[in-house]
Amino acid sequence: MADTMDTHDERTQGRARLKQLAAESLKSGDATGWFETLYQAAHGNEEAIPWAHLTADPILVEWMAGYPSSAEGKRALVVGCGLGDDAEYLAHAGYAVTAFDISQEAIAWCQRRFPDSAVRYVVADVLALPGAWSRQFDLIVEAYTLQSLPDEALRAQAAANLAQCLAPGGSLLVICRGREPDEARGMMPWPLTRAELAMFQRQGLREVSFEDLRDPEEPSVRHFRVHYTA
Repeated sequence: MADTMDTHDERTQGRARLKQLAAESLKSGDATGWFETLYQAAHGNEEAIPWAHLTADPILVEWMAGYPSSAEGKRALVVGCGLGDDAEYLAHAGYAVTAFDISQEAIAWCQRRFPDSAVRYVVADVLALPGAWSRQFDLIVEAYTLQSLPDEALRAQAAANLAQCLAPGGSLLVICRGREPDEARGMMPWPLTRAELAMFQRQGLREVSFEDLRDPEEPSVRHFRVHYTA
């Protein structure tokens, strides 16, 4: 029980630190620089990374269980891969996976955790993706990156870049915190509305399914899980 309490306290402190770093970074005009600061300050302690649970996201795993497409010969891209668990899950499912994060320390951490991994871990910025990735991926998983971007223009830029990476007929899965338009945005991470997510449709993608989910935490957190196709 004591270990569980210690873990909870560390994650709570990590969330507070995250919000502080993000606020300082935004104040200086840098919307994403705080990620590297957070990972470096963790000094290899995953409990200091609030979203690092060392297992694949259950919302992703549940969706994949019902996803009809075979992974054979397919390429997947994981956006903002963190410590790599979603990327490793997709690799084990049979995809050739590229996973990127804006934090160099996060990518180095992935490589230390999975030294024999088939995943290609790279440092990249969702706001300026490599041109060589254009129309290359059969499956793109974007979980919780958009909600860390502070304004609509940055999110729209990220959406356009991801849509450009999707191969014809490919699927984009978006997972994020959700809210109604009349609800306050609150503090980072900023939940998105369904109307805001229409930015992917404006990029020419088709919405296949939209799910409004509640997780089992207390208090419960609302999530949207949206499947788009090119």
